[in-house]
Amino acid sequence: MRRQKGFTLIELLIVVAIIGIIAAIAIPNLLNAINRGRQRRTMADLRSIGTALEAYSVDFNFYPRGGITSISALKSYLEPTYIKKLPERDGWNREFVVNIPTSGDEYTLTSYAKDGASGPVNATGGPTTDFDADIIFANGQFFQWPEGQQVN
Repeated sequence: MRRQKGFTLIELLIVVAIIGIIAAIAIPNLLNAINRGRQRRTMADLRSIGTALEAYSVDFNFYPRGGITSISALKSYLEPTYIKKLPERDGWNREFVVNIPTSGDEYTLTSYAKDGASGPVNATGGPTTDFDADIIFANGQFFQWPEGQQVN
């Protein structure tokens, strides 16, 4: 009688089931880590743009004037004197939203985050725990930012 070498069907099914269970546990954690990395990159880029705007205001005593509403319009004011290359897109590859009124006395930089849509925004600002919550940097500091365990 010959002995066949190899695995039985039951052994293969058990291995596939174990791999499936491990993947079911690991994939949500991986997606969460990817989104947290995107948030951190977005926050760093917003902080860099804000630092360049603050440097501009030190030189001119106001932020760029003219009712600026797009990141591309801001480039001509800041590149290359105040920042070598102005970040234009957030971690989700969407353009930053810029709002600098005509008076040039304040500014708001926003990323619409994971969902790409405006909101939700806390009326009082502060930390959020939702990947879809906007990340807002205004007048030299974060108004709304991600912190702690994120959901979604």
